[in-house]
Amino acid sequence: MAVYAIGDIQGCYDQLRQLLDQIGFNPDQDKLWFAGDMVNRGPDSLKVLRFIKGLGSRAITVLGNHDLHLLALSQQVDKHKDPRHTLDQVLNAPDRDELLHWLRHRPMMHHSKKRNFSIIHAGLPPQWDIPTALEHAAELEAVLRGDNFHDYFQDMYGNLPNRWDPELEGMERLRFITNCFTRLRYCTTDGSLSLKESGAPGSQDPSLIPWYEMPQRTSRDSRILFGHWSTLNYGEHNNTWSLDSGCLWGGALTALRIRKKKPPVPHQIECPKNMQPSKNHGQALT
Repeated sequence: MAVYAIGDIQGCYDQLRQLLDQIGFNPDQDKLWFAGDMVNRGPDSLKVLRFIKGLGSRAITVLGNHDLHLLALSQQVDKHKDPRHTLDQVLNAPDRDELLHWLRHRPMMHHSKKRNFSIIHAGLPPQWDIPTALEHAAELEAVLRGDNFHDYFQDMYGNLPNRWDPELEGMERLRFITNCFTRLRYCTTDGSLSLKESGAPGSQDPSLIPWYEMPQRTSRDSRILFGHWSTLNYGEHNNTWSLDSGCLWGGALTALRIRKKKPPVPHQIECPKNMQPSKNHGQALT
């Protein structure tokens, strides 16, 4: 059995199917891990959701910021007022309720002891090791799967609080957890989240450090897969692997075969340009 981790798809269904053909994915034997952001900006979010949902237990999918945005829109919460989203096809689909219920029950983080890998969408703050991160992921998952999930989306958006404190409560705690798992790229030197910068390392303010390079990061001995950062592209960084290679923006779609003892093996297909309605990709929903 092979396990492949795949970066941000964002509605690029044809490219996903081409990549699976290239790696020879066998749904009867192999498994796929998806790093979140299955939907939005690309042309076929509905097809992507239906396909991945149809894989059943052969697919593990963590939630990204665009996936949460879809769920917020389904609750009539649209604080971004983003005219570029391509989510109406999902919101107007005859099976929308079934798809959204399935999406709402996806994890924020997955850890495989057997494979010795974890997968998240964005990043971890330096204060969290893997067991701690899994505990906080479970907190947020319980809210998303509960009866009061609508109230969560009303207050999900925002950049504060930006530093972890175990005493955080209520929506401040949930918002911090959300921002780590779905939006984090850089931290300040004191370990606070910096959520506005989305450029590649080297372009940021000198006071900012990629989350995976934080010297006091307590998860540094754990192997972590993540997406979200298209300007970073695919690569290995301090025991982490970035999977978002910018398919939506004319880059590539990446699948990484993960193994417990041997190094991961990347596979990629090139993606066409102009699949998104706007080339200004660093502004909203970062």
